[in-house]
Formats: sequence, C-alpha cells, structure tokens
Amino acid sequence: MYLHAGNNKILRSGRIIGIFDLDTSSRGDDTKNYLRQAEKNGLAESAAEELPKSFILYEDEDGRTAKIMFSQISTSALLSRINEGL
Repeated sequence: MYLHAGNNKILRSGRIIGIFDLDTSSRGDDTKNYLRQAEKNGLAESAAEELPKSFILYEDEDGRTAKIMFSQISTSALLSRINEGL
C-alpha cells in the first residue's frame, strides 16, 4: 500500500516509521536539531507547496537510512488515508 503525501509524492506505507504534527513535535530542542541535521545532510524533502503541517519519518528503499518528508497535509488526514487502504 502507498501513501500520497501531497504534491505527487508517494511513500510505501510499510516503510513509514511515524507521522508527526510539525507544530507540536518540533517544540523540543532534540526534534528541532534532528530535523535541522536531516535537512543539512540531504535526508529531508518536501511534498508541500505551502507551509508544512506534518512530517513523515520513513526508511529509504534499502531500509538503512531514515528520511523525512514534509507535508502540507495534516497528520489526521494522512492517518485517515492509511486507514482507508486497510
């Protein structure tokens, strides 16, 4: 099954580690630093044309590296999309 993260970006749902609300989860310093480092190291991409509302932590195709996809879609809408496919 796949998850449409917005802006024609698709992720395999089996590779998703977690879906997080950007406003609430990025308040902590550890999360801010993690997101900053991921962007700096080229491990983050955006599926958002507008300000992102959430981010999806997922494994790359070889399963060795965690990557981040920023999305303008809310966490509840993303979770709903996953649950509809079950």
